[in-house]
Amino acid sequence: MLTSYFSSLGYEVSHAAWGQDALTMAAENTPDLVLLDIHLPDIDGYEVCTRLRSQRRTQHTPIIFLTERRERRDRLTGLELGAIDYITKPFDVQEMRYRVRNILRHTDANILLHPITGLPTSTLLQEQLEQVKQHPELSMIGLTLQEMKAFSDIYGFVTHDDVLRAVALILRNTAPEIMRHDPFVGQLSTYKFLMVVPEAKRYLAMGRLHQRLDEAISFFYPRQDWESGTHSDGSPLPKISFRLSYIRAEQIPPEGDLDQLRDVLFPETVA
Repeated sequence: MLTSYFSSLGYEVSHAAWGQDALTMAAENTPDLVLLDIHLPDIDGYEVCTRLRSQRRTQHTPIIFLTERRERRDRLTGLELGAIDYITKPFDVQEMRYRVRNILRHTDANILLHPITGLPTSTLLQEQLEQVKQHPELSMIGLTLQEMKAFSDIYGFVTHDDVLRAVALILRNTAPEIMRHDPFVGQLSTYKFLMVVPEAKRYLAMGRLHQRLDEAISFFYPRQDWESGTHSDGSPLPKISFRLSYIRAEQIPPEGDLDQLRDVLFPETVA
């Protein structure tokens, strides 16, 4: 019923009766939203939810449990696993329509933010770039993280994402110290970050970032690995490094966009 209903509203809908089929479909084509029952012929909905949350492609995909189970413990289990909503049958189809619409609108808004760090990306970065062009007293600092792919291969994507969040936090904390009015930090790509600063305080900002990042790097590793310089299997430790660069507002061409900014501020480096 829901497949036909949402299709009639213009949504592109895929349906799977089995949990394993749903996981396969989600892996091949990441959904914008998942409506999930608990009772399935093979694995239950809780297990499907857990596996979706464990995969990078679907760890942030909104999930709504739609089920006959009304017990409080069932609702708490679903929400604890990361579901964004828990709806019991029977339900009002019009209410379901609005719930889905509102969640997708919220998801669309979050596309403007990096899914791991929550920093502004894409359109918001372009808007900030246009503002910086109008203020020659400003500069943009670029931060590039290096050796992150090798780090992720050894320590896994969860630890990898923790590093990104920690770096974003350092930037967020430093920005208002340097620029008290309307500070801005953004993310151009997974390993490339931006911070807007007054040109007069650029050296101060770069100095603080360098010190804080340098002090933080060792905490991303198990202590034994960091002190020995090798991983537990004896392989060399892939040490995360960073590169700071800058561009003054007056150096940005009037027609400059994010691609041109990337070429100037982030010359090719090893990730």
